[in-house]
Amino acid sequence: MTSTLNLKALLFFYYSAMTIIIGYLPVYFHENGLSGGQIGFLLAVGPLAAMIAQPFWGYMTDKYKTSKKVIIACLLGAILGAVFMFSIYNYILLIFAVFFFFAFMSPVGGLGDSLSQKTANRLSVSFGSIRLWGSLGFAIMSLLGGFLLAKIGVQYIFLPFLFFILLTLGIAFGVKDVETSKKPIVLKEAIKLLGNKKFMFFLVIMMLITITHRTNDSFLGIYIVEKGGSESFIGWAWFIGVMSEAFIFATATLWFRKYHALTFIVISGILFAIRWFIMGIIQDPMLVLPLQIMHGLTFGMFYLCAFHFITKLIPEELQSTGHLLFYSFFFGLSGMIGSSIGGIIIEEVSVSYLYSILAFVAAAGALSIGIYKLIYFGLSKEKLLEEQ
Repeated sequence: MTSTLNLKALLFFYYSAMTIIIGYLPVYFHENGLSGGQIGFLLAVGPLAAMIAQPFWGYMTDKYKTSKKVIIACLLGAILGAVFMFSIYNYILLIFAVFFFFAFMSPVGGLGDSLSQKTANRLSVSFGSIRLWGSLGFAIMSLLGGFLLAKIGVQYIFLPFLFFILLTLGIAFGVKDVETSKKPIVLKEAIKLLGNKKFMFFLVIMMLITITHRTNDSFLGIYIVEKGGSESFIGWAWFIGVMSEAFIFATATLWFRKYHALTFIVISGILFAIRWFIMGIIQDPMLVLPLQIMHGLTFGMFYLCAFHFITKLIPEELQSTGHLLFYSFFFGLSGMIGSSIGGIIIEEVSVSYLYSILAFVAAAGALSIGIYKLIYFGLSKEKLLEEQ
């Protein structure tokens, strides 16, 4: 317990800080007089910065054999970026400030998850038992953040963010590094990951599922409001969803090893399709809350199994690079595509139609992952267990 306590605390407070940014930064920009188009562009800058920065920080972690020092460097950069972002009102300068902030802030999540996976492997414990603390931090702040900012005002969003990110930084100094390989690496070795067909093909086809997840992240609030729900519904929806995610992570030891990781990814893709189909046809916003329980069975199952699967595909000495490349596809590129196309569909048709499209795309993703599994692993149970 003591060997993972600091890591769990780091994930808890980092995701608490990220909840404030994800949930309330658009509101902060709106309060400062930015237009919808300007806010939308700024929200696209974040995933772009993450997509570029995450593989770089992963490579630096593998090159210098330290997750701890890179996490500390990123947190220091994020604090500096936040100071600029929350003190600048010129729109052009704000674009650069947002890019700088997310280039340091976003990779901490991937680096923390990568270190959690390494720690779990070293201690022979479940990755989910560590990662669930990040979900708990996100869930609790998604519920409490609205009440807090209602009291102090959204213009003071920097205060709770600074509190949590400074706590995260202090805890990071007590985190233990885990070295998976002493083999030195150079840039050309990391670039070879791009030539790993099994790895890169998986990243590409998984996006049929991850784009739907990231689109929902961007437009769940709009969906609830359009269905007649209040803003408080949004906080409760996030809370229920992420708590179900934490439950899936916590119970991973009971179900995860029963089948190959790709089997669970296919199941999660099918459940994603069912979830989006239901959201496309319901009219009562009250039905969204119980439906959010499926978040754990969709995102929670998918993320846990995909992270485990790609860990097996990449060399030990390049694990952080591979993990952060996975992160850049999952949260960066998928977020950019989902936000831009989703916004167009909502504007041209409706938010319900968007979710119907997401159901079709997720089903296509589940089918593609199933075909991928057959191509690379076949039907042999023994072969699947060996790959596990």
